[in-house]
Amino acid sequence: MTSPSTRRLLKESTDIHKNPSPYFTASPISDSNLHDWHFTLTGPPSPTPYANGLYHGRITFPPTYPLRPPSFRFLTPSGRFEVNREICLSISGHHEETWQPAWGVRTALLAIRSEIMGAESKGQVGGMEGSEAVRREFARESRGWVCRECGGSNEEVMRGWWEVCRERGVEVDFEGSEVVGGEKEEKKEMDDEEGGEKDDGQTEVAVDKPSTTPATPVSASAVSPVPPGPSGPSSTPAVVPPAPSTQSNIRPRPTPTSPAPVAMAARTAAATQSEPANSPWLDRAIIGIVFALIILITKRTVNVDDL
Repeated sequence: MTSPSTRRLLKESTDIHKNPSPYFTASPISDSNLHDWHFTLTGPPSPTPYANGLYHGRITFPPTYPLRPPSFRFLTPSGRFEVNREICLSISGHHEETWQPAWGVRTALLAIRSEIMGAESKGQVGGMEGSEAVRREFARESRGWVCRECGGSNEEVMRGWWEVCRERGVEVDFEGSEVVGGEKEEKKEMDDEEGGEKDDGQTEVAVDKPSTTPATPVSASAVSPVPPGPSGPSSTPAVVPPAPSTQSNIRPRPTPTSPAPVAMAARTAAATQSEPANSPWLDRAIIGIVFALIILITKRTVNVDDL
């Protein structure tokens, strides 16, 4: 029957491989001893001198883990920690009073990378002072450092681990990885070229755009594409002047000055002009009406003169 400590370590190992982080890899050295792990950690990002470094180390778990904290030591020279010496951390065995069982390997390694490596030792047990130039040199050499027990350099180990991260859909944005150094730079150059082509297209559109606005509003039906010329189709629409309004062809109706019967006769005659004369009786009827109106008007005029 496995102990609670072994079950916890098996769970953490499975979680690290199931949900990988591009910043570290960690696993037991052998299946027979789950309490002794090795890890490879990427240095914190710029402007720290560890930006491109890869650091290998060892984690030792007590039999009562996670009730008691593990111990950490670095095997790769970094200029920040002494080699192969346990370091004093709030998450290590030097400070059991601050350890919380809910923490694990993932929490501890991310804390070391983001906070502890970027700070100065200030008398820390296992820490050391070093100039920035020395630390940058150690960071450059750390990529080729080889662990005798694990075999393979730090860079080979992390490159294999980054492939696992990509297979799991995890983005690798470490400054020294192939994605940032190669594929990401090519993608940036392609984006710049596409951006330049888009900018050029926008400039051409801005030049072709008419600088003046028409005095009268143009409806959507008045805009039609220009037929393609010898050099090819044009994408700039041509503005066709709107057709003259039909209301402008309508003359105002004159005010009638003649008596009502004359106006009625004129409207009747105008109405009959639009109808085709298909039969002689229609013409005769119109002539009769006109004569009758003339006689009526004449009689009324004579009566007015007598008065």
